[in-house]
Amino acid sequence: MGYMAQGMERNWQILQPDPNAVARLAKDLKCHPVTAAVLINRQILTVDRARDFLTASLTNLPAPFALKDMDVAVERIAAAIAGKEKILIFGDYDVDGITATVILLNFLHHAGADVSYYIPHRITEGYSIQPQHISRYATPNHIDLIITADCGSTSHQAIEAANRAGIDVIITDHHSIGKNLPPALAVVNPRRPDCPAGLENLAGVGVAFFLLICLRKHLRDNGFWRERPEPNLKNECDLVALGTIADMVPLTGENRILCKAGLRLIAADRRPGLAALLQASAVNSNFLSTEDIAFRLAPRINAAGRMDHAVRAVELLTTQNSEAAVKSAQTLNLLNQRRQQMEKKILADIERYLELNPSLQQRHCLVFAGAQWHAGLIGIVASRVVEKFHRPTVLIAIDNGLGTGSARSVPALNLYEALAACSSCLESFGGHAMAAGLKIREENIEAFQQQFEDIVRHTCRPEDFSPRLQVDRDLDFDEIAAGLIDELQSLAPFGTANPEPLFRAGNVRVVSSRVVGHNHRRMMLRQSWTPDAPVLPAIHFNVEGQAARKKEFAAILFRLRWNHWNDRKTAQIVVEDWQ
Repeated sequence: MGYMAQGMERNWQILQPDPNAVARLAKDLKCHPVTAAVLINRQILTVDRARDFLTASLTNLPAPFALKDMDVAVERIAAAIAGKEKILIFGDYDVDGITATVILLNFLHHAGADVSYYIPHRITEGYSIQPQHISRYATPNHIDLIITADCGSTSHQAIEAANRAGIDVIITDHHSIGKNLPPALAVVNPRRPDCPAGLENLAGVGVAFFLLICLRKHLRDNGFWRERPEPNLKNECDLVALGTIADMVPLTGENRILCKAGLRLIAADRRPGLAALLQASAVNSNFLSTEDIAFRLAPRINAAGRMDHAVRAVELLTTQNSEAAVKSAQTLNLLNQRRQQMEKKILADIERYLELNPSLQQRHCLVFAGAQWHAGLIGIVASRVVEKFHRPTVLIAIDNGLGTGSARSVPALNLYEALAACSSCLESFGGHAMAAGLKIREENIEAFQQQFEDIVRHTCRPEDFSPRLQVDRDLDFDEIAAGLIDELQSLAPFGTANPEPLFRAGNVRVVSSRVVGHNHRRMMLRQSWTPDAPVLPAIHFNVEGQAARKKEFAAILFRLRWNHWNDRKTAQIVVEDWQ
């Protein structure tokens, strides 16, 4: 049915780092020229910056006190602990919000605070704190202080309601803020325009963690920890890494430092809930990667809020009982399986609709609505649609005339700004440049679709709709050596803004191959111009059609990894694309 149904041709952009700069960095750092080229491609240009990057540890974290309103927040929480006031943590229902809630809860429990938590139901209550939460929950329970976790930056009405009820609110969040700050006692959000900290890439759990660093120090300065042991915040980095990786924020600077420390902790199986989840997800904790977090652990934790209630995930992450953790993890596994089945159906509906309406292929964006769709799943499906068709996508689940929408974007379009320009059609919206949520009346969907299409058409160029693969450099098979793979691994953890290195090799012949698992092709590959050239094991995941049968490739794009099997490690090529 034309080009969109097949997915998009991907443009290969071969980066060309300055050869002199590469040679200089390789010499000064005593590393492989390939590693030096990758570092320069990541804008790490000096030997000092490279050393900082390679040896990043928690001691390199920037000062958290620079966050605006941090001092006000810390003093108020310390007073609430001392006065045995009732504190409520109000969290979001995604992995970032859940982990932020849990680390705040753990710390405040440890400090002897009177603390409880509340996470809204994704479908029946929706995102963030609302006036009803003040009148129906906070006031009847005599709450004195509310601390939000990964939400609250646009919840003006709820915070006004809390103020009227005599309840103080401290917001910890990282979502975009409108022109006016909500009238909270403190708004700790690195994205607020007057925040000088330079920490706008933190996830919600990262903001909460920085709050705890400051709170612990404030309590220490006031002699609080003489009465009880001071908590080791490093022990919470597993949850910080989990929320940060799941939220797809840039894995550079402080985020990379936190995730590096956190991945080690997750691998150490110290928290019963995470140990059980690793087992339920069939992840080998000895060789844990950000991919395991993003594609195995995070979806299972998210499944709680999408298919049932996020409280299930909080229970998993807070339990100290290994048997209870195993049961919880199995429940999340089942919820995740149900989620996958329902998502497949929504995606099939969309693909069928595109086949029946070929004119939609010419659109600059894709906006679809469905009455039977599960509002908790459309965000993930929107991501799949963008992956396949590389168009900004909005999916809307309609219930009784009101639509709940999830939007996902391509890099060229700032989704938050685009939705702000369409706000006359929307009841509400919020989010980031790449992902957002919205509410819309059914009768306004058509007008919104036209308005959104116009904005995308005027903002994006034709090339913005072809996914671009940035290739670090050409790498022939005879250049590959154990030392190089080790050096490349030291650039991890990989993720947004710190991608895993990607290389190109030409004239590649398939010596042998077989299909394993679900459409994965295992191969032995050789570059064909020399008969005695090295033969390397390779895997190509999710292979379809022609690629599963090809005997030769003009060129391949690949990543270079260790394959760990039976206590042995061997070099392995992971094929990403081919010509």
